[in-house]
Parts: sequence; C-alpha cells; structure tokens
Amino acid sequence: MAERQGPRTGTTTHGTFASPLSRRAALGGAAGVGATAALSACAGAGGGGGTGSGGGEGGGDDKTLNVIMVNNPQMVDLQKLTADNFTKDTGITVKYTVLPENDVRDKISQEFSSQAGQYDVASISNYEVPFYSKNGWLAPLDEFISADSAFGQDDILKPLATALTGEDGKVYAEPFYGESSFLMYRKDVFEAKGLTMPEKPTWQEVADFAAQLDGAQPGMKGIALRGQPGWGQVFAPLTTVVNTFGGTWFDEDWTAQVNAPEFVAATKFYVDLVRAHGENGAPQAGFTECLNGMTQSQVAMWYDATSAAGSLDAADSPVAGKIGYVAAPVDQTESSGWLYTWAWGVQKASKRQENAWKFISWASSKEYEELVGAQVGWASVPAGKRNSTYENADYQASAGPFYKATQDAINAANPADPGVQPRPAPGIQFVAIPEFADLGTQVSQFVSSAIAGQMSVEDALDQGQDLATKLVSDKYKK
Repeated sequence: MAERQGPRTGTTTHGTFASPLSRRAALGGAAGVGATAALSACAGAGGGGGTGSGGGEGGGDDKTLNVIMVNNPQMVDLQKLTADNFTKDTGITVKYTVLPENDVRDKISQEFSSQAGQYDVASISNYEVPFYSKNGWLAPLDEFISADSAFGQDDILKPLATALTGEDGKVYAEPFYGESSFLMYRKDVFEAKGLTMPEKPTWQEVADFAAQLDGAQPGMKGIALRGQPGWGQVFAPLTTVVNTFGGTWFDEDWTAQVNAPEFVAATKFYVDLVRAHGENGAPQAGFTECLNGMTQSQVAMWYDATSAAGSLDAADSPVAGKIGYVAAPVDQTESSGWLYTWAWGVQKASKRQENAWKFISWASSKEYEELVGAQVGWASVPAGKRNSTYENADYQASAGPFYKATQDAINAANPADPGVQPRPAPGIQFVAIPEFADLGTQVSQFVSSAIAGQMSVEDALDQGQDLATKLVSDKYKK
C-alpha cells in the first residue's frame, strides 16, 4: 500500500485463489472501528491533494447522491469530470465530501457503523470490506451487477474481485484503482556495477546488491525501505517480508506470533538492511520520502507500491527510462507483493442504492478510464483493476516500462493465503480486523525505534507480542 493507505493509487499465486479461510471469530464482532488509522500510500493507501468538503452531508432528493471519498489525485480528477459526464448523462447530481485519508477513514467508520444514512457511497478499501460486510454495514451489489452486463464484472482483476467479496460470497464493493508492490531499481547503475537483477529476486540477493550499490553514485545508498511509524507505513512492506520469511501476526487460532522466531528474523533482516544500506532519515521515511529519494538518485533500489512507477517514469521525472521493475522479493513463498484497492461501497442504510450503483458502474468502468485518458492523460488513469486496461494500446504506450510488472504483481496476490500457514483473517500487508489499525500503529512505533537504534528488535517485538495478545488474541479467542 502506498501509505500516502494504505495504502497513492496510495497498498499481490497467479489469479488462482484458495477458498476463503474459515475465520473462527466473527470479523465484525468488534464494532469498535474507530481505530482506523491511515494506510496512506500503502501507496497501499492514498495521499494527495488538499482538503475540502463538497457539501455531501444530509439527505438530498432521489436525483442527488452523497459521496464521501479520500482526497487522492484520482478522486480529484473524478470530482472534476462528474458534472459534464455522469450528471449530464443521468441527471443525477453528486455531492462530494473529500477529506484526507485519516479523516475520511474516521468519518466513514462512524457513519457506516451508526448507519446514519448521510452518505450513499464511500471510498473504502479491501481492509474494511471483510468486517464492514460482516457487520451488515454495506449493501451487496450482486443484483445490480447481474442486471448491468455492460459493467463487465469478469473484467475485474480476480485478486481485487475476491478481496471485495464477503464471507457470504456476495460482492460488497467495486474497485476504483488497485495496486500491489514490487522492487524498483536503477538499470543504469546496475549496468555500471556489472550487476544483473533477476526477474524474481530473493531478499538475500537484494541485500547483497544493496551492499554493492552503496556509493555507486555520489551520496547514493543501496536501497530505500519505509521506516516511518504507521500500520500503512513501515508495516506495509515489512509485513510482506514477515509473510515470506514464514511469519504471521496471528496463527489460525488467533494466538499472537509477533515475537515468534520467524517474525523476529524477518524484522531483524529488514531493520539491519535499512540501517546498513538504507536511505538517510529512514526512521521517519514513508512512501513520499522514499519516492523522493528514488527520483533524486539518492538510492539505487526501492521496494514499495506499484503505483509509484507512474511518478518515477513520468515525463518530467529525472529518472524516467532509467528504472527497472521486478517482482517483490521472496524467501519462502512464491510471491510476496501486497494487494490494496480504493473501492466504492454503498451504505446499507442508503435509500438511493439504484442511483448509487449507477455512479459506481460509471466510476469503476472501462469507459471512465478512457475518459480520463482522453481528458486528463493516460498516466492519470485509475488503473490496476481491469484486465482490459492492460490490453489498451494507449495505456501500454504511457505505462510501457511498468504496466506488465504491475499486472503480474496484482495477479500474484492472494490475501487468503499470503504466507506459509493458515490465517484467521484475510490480508497480506494487514490483518482485516478493526483492531489491526491500532495494533499495527503501536507496534510500528517500536520497530521505528529499532531502526533508529534506540531499542533492539527483540525488545520491540516482545512489546508488540504483549499488545497483540491484549488487543486481539484475548478478545478473539473468546
């Protein structure tokens, strides 16, 4: 997730999924959803432009929809294009409330948990869908999908479709855009050093490269990895490392595993790597800081969100054309990239669900992508959700260096089975329960302190184990 949330276009075994895991505790049993800190950029999760309210609160007539959404650039484009396209064609006025990620998550959780009915549609992610749907806060969309053959549900990338489906097999949200994670590296620097990047590197290979790339150019470090506290910052990439090293936050019975040997080994590897060969200021470096470091030739490699590629290869980027993209590094698993999507969900209490679907079917459509491509530019298309996007010649021309690597990364994601053992809840870079936002954020403070050299990894994860047991295990085991 780019934590910009989580995860910017803000959060990965090829197209084939194990059936959803049997979750022993009702995911929605915890209605305390207030702890929904940002996944920003999880680039896993979002980031982007200024704050603003579109006056979306309140009821409105049958020809008005109230939509609340995160203020990422893709949503800002949507806001600008709505009146002259969607409203013109349907007669439906859309009133937007647009807020920064932390604020919008809090407001949506309060609104949907109370079923206040102020908003018809909200931007939610695959983090919220499992417990929002379990709690009955979302309206299922299956009847609308069945009646709308033009929407093309079969065109949605399978990992995203699966991630937005509830335990009952019903679809509860449609993606606006999606992302996974991969390894980005400077092709010219590798060539100058006589190094060859494998298409599917291991983490040990990456660590070896990082040691050889320190100082490859003046002031250049071997790799950038997030160290900033936050469940959608440092723990977005780090949890994928934990997964592929054989660790997990919780075993199938909800027993906390935060200080288990595999979790410790993965975290120690990550901390040691970023301390030895990572970017300057790593303990406070999030998605944006790492992106800046890669853009400014301060680092030779970066493991993070696939959504970063559009910025690195933008026409005005100083490193455009110099970046290579390969699969997320692994240790014990076939793949390790995360999966994140900003998607549209309909509040169960909405009295305008039919019009809400009309909005979603437009905003998530292939036609909308073509509209953005024509009026804003193909680099701004909210991609990462449809197979047809990656077959589009215009998009391929714009995203040539990275579109295939992005598609492969998303199709390789399996939120139901991201590691080496069964999990009690879905999620790759997060655990899809309400409590994880608070837990992950608290434990991330300890990990960032370890990166800063203020405590050992073992001490950090011992404290994390206590929190995981108290906040989750004791509750869910009951």
